[in-house]
Amino acid sequence: MITPSTEESRADLARLLNSGFEIDFQPRGIISDRPLRHAAVLILFGSLDRILAGSPVTTVPPELDVLLMRRSEHLRSHPGQISFPGGGKELGDADLVATALREAAEETGLDPSGVDVLGALPPVLAPVSNHLVTPVIGWWASPSPVRADGGEAVDVFRTPVAELLDPSSRGTSVIDRGDRVFRGEAFELRHGPVVWGFTGILLSRLFDGLGWTVPWEATREFRVLP
Repeated sequence: MITPSTEESRADLARLLNSGFEIDFQPRGIISDRPLRHAAVLILFGSLDRILAGSPVTTVPPELDVLLMRRSEHLRSHPGQISFPGGGKELGDADLVATALREAAEETGLDPSGVDVLGALPPVLAPVSNHLVTPVIGWWASPSPVRADGGEAVDVFRTPVAELLDPSSRGTSVIDRGDRVFRGEAFELRHGPVVWGFTGILLSRLFDGLGWTVPWEATREFRVLP
């Protein structure tokens, strides 16, 4: 199979956004008692530094990556988890695209002027934090340095998409709360952390919609803390 170029991957994203695709995610009820709030995340793809993935996956180019961050352990929502940059809409935000770019700039230090916004997917309910989250898809046309803000984000890093798609990185997260067990798609990063929860599900369903997914073993489990 011929490995696609980054330009072809960008075209895949544009086609998906124009197709009416929605993330297939049915939450198991509202867990939080907080008021429903609108929010946005920035799912930012690019080919930073042309660093190649160490993976045999050929559905994406080896230099294609996505921006992720690790949240502070002190946060009320999703402490310590790997996530996309993003957060709640504020009064000064013109729309949810502006929310995603502002939050990304605050948390990771990126320059929003270097981001081409390809579009946004329909909002998805994140039940734990009770946010209605709009995934904004971006392409890093002019990359800028990133660094954790030290408040909400304690680490910011680029991750090769091919390594996320590698079957050796994939599995199912399991949260056992005694009376209920929650499962979801998850990814084990090369440097150790597991991407699970809302972010893991968004990534997995997005990859499925793009046709980038390769077969993986769902019976492999990652036990994660709630």
